[in-house]
Amino acid sequence: MKRLLIANRGEIAVRIARTAREMGIETLVIASEPDADSLAARSADHVVVVGPAPAPASYLNQDAIIAAALDNGCDAVHPGYGFLSENAEFARKVVDAGLTWVGPDAGAIEMMGNKSMARDSARKAGVPVLRGSDGPLDPEADALALARDIGYPLVVKASAGGGGRGIRFVHDEGELLATIEMARGEAASVFGDPTVYLERFVKHARHVEVQVLGDGKNFIHLGDRDCSMQRRSQKVIEEAPAPDLPDAVRQTIRESSVELARQCGYSGAGTVEFLYDPVNHEAAFIEMNTRIQVEHPVTEVVTGVDLVREQLLIASTGSMSVRQEDIEFKGHAIECRINAEDPHNNFFPSPGVISVLDWFEGEGVRIDAGVEAGSTVSPYYDSMLAKLIVHKDTREAAIEGALEALYGTRIEGVKTTIPVLKKLLDRLEFSAVKHHSKFIETVDNLMEPK
Repeated sequence: MKRLLIANRGEIAVRIARTAREMGIETLVIASEPDADSLAARSADHVVVVGPAPAPASYLNQDAIIAAALDNGCDAVHPGYGFLSENAEFARKVVDAGLTWVGPDAGAIEMMGNKSMARDSARKAGVPVLRGSDGPLDPEADALALARDIGYPLVVKASAGGGGRGIRFVHDEGELLATIEMARGEAASVFGDPTVYLERFVKHARHVEVQVLGDGKNFIHLGDRDCSMQRRSQKVIEEAPAPDLPDAVRQTIRESSVELARQCGYSGAGTVEFLYDPVNHEAAFIEMNTRIQVEHPVTEVVTGVDLVREQLLIASTGSMSVRQEDIEFKGHAIECRINAEDPHNNFFPSPGVISVLDWFEGEGVRIDAGVEAGSTVSPYYDSMLAKLIVHKDTREAAIEGALEALYGTRIEGVKTTIPVLKKLLDRLEFSAVKHHSKFIETVDNLMEPK
């Protein structure tokens, strides 16, 4: 691999370019017109503008991206996360164009992208799953009888959904049939696939996940993470390892995740996500993400493994550089996602120009940023500015370190979520691991309007 096209923007594009440079790989990043002079664009060796601001005309423009790779002598494409990272059609187009795709093959992306198929694959691999329908719900099936067997409350999930989308809750039998029909119509409209399935709902569940790596021959895990602090199903704070997890549960999810990767012949970095029921001490499969995750830095700092480097090695040589016996877990890490949103105004996006940006510097503190002073925060894309990662010997020290780093960070020109991150880290429920994936919605007046 000599020249890599990075098909993304923001902090992940900066992150990929950094590792590629360390490996002696030349980089080319695509950009929309307003991103042409962004930090990501200047972090790469070359930049190519592929279209105007709207993502469908630029970062989702498959043909323009592939043309940029071919016209500029690239031999590989790294999709990062979001955008086209889990698009099997794009992965096939990249390979068909004679380029190397940095990620699992299109078949694995399709299998795990269909949630009901992924659930079936997980069950066959011995991964614990929630009680639910076996595969997609047949329109002719007796949904009422099946739901009685699963038990209420339950959820109707779109097979092609993900990231918290395509989920509808059903509290009792009277809501079921109408909800299924609405879910099918919504799934067809939003995802282009009307199939849905049923699954038991776990109240106050925590969101835990396992990082896996595979090169088609060898398959390992790099431990677990907890991503339970979420707002509207979007992760806010992540940590590794997952705290307060029984040893038996931890071992089960790690080993079964590796088995799922092996069953898929997986090649690349992937994340197997679970719901953990802290009352019954059970974990159950949600989905597998076939890409690098936003929260991958917490795994990197506790293991010392550069996941992007492993992605590039697997794609270029067919082999990863680490084995399971090489992985050592040291300390605890917490990641805070800093977004350009106004927490005093219902988290309304806050585009604009960053006039002042002063990151806290200290031992064990890592900043993965996609902006700098003078950067323009666009209203067209995800509002995340950066990730603040703190690695310490213990969880308690990591929480204290993250708070210190947040209080020591200064950003002006746009509103950010730093105030709410401080409040969440300082909550007794977080330090005592009593939070869950719907916790933020239960907190009254988390941020008073100004």
